[in-house]
Amino acid sequence: MTMSNADSVNEEDASPIDDESLATDATGHSVLESADQNETPRGDDVTFLVVTCQSVTFDLGEPSPLMHLMEADVPYRNISIPIALSDAQALYNALAIIEGRRPGTHELTSSILRQLRADVIAARIVRVDHGVYYAELDLMTPHGRERFDCRTSDAVILALRQAVPAPILCAEEVLDSAYS
Repeated sequence: MTMSNADSVNEEDASPIDDESLATDATGHSVLESADQNETPRGDDVTFLVVTCQSVTFDLGEPSPLMHLMEADVPYRNISIPIALSDAQALYNALAIIEGRRPGTHELTSSILRQLRADVIAARIVRVDHGVYYAELDLMTPHGRERFDCRTSDAVILALRQAVPAPILCAEEVLDSAYS
């Protein structure tokens, strides 16, 4: 099963990211800079690159489905992250913009976020450790900005499930580790 994400988003549509948040680093990569100057600084100076979810595949010869992410700018590096079978189905549905007859976990969570007026600012893949990818979901709520540690597949699916899909960001060191 393969699903491509070829839909484009109109730049005029509302988005939780403003033009001042997007910048380009020395290599020409699109990066997202924090607009919140009062946030707690990270231990490392992390550069996040914009990636897109290209597809989800499941090969019966492999132990688990793979989520395929590609860097949005040159050199267009990509990573494939193993995910659970149920998450692969949820990701496929999010990419295809398919709603179930009854809401699944990700559809329900997206609906709750909308009802509580919380916007997904970004899904961030923050690190990889021994083949395990770690992510966080960055939200803007009526009470301020909140970050939640979560599985990478959940962060990506929830980012895609927004009315205007939230950006998916990957720490540059995670992409670098896939190519070293």
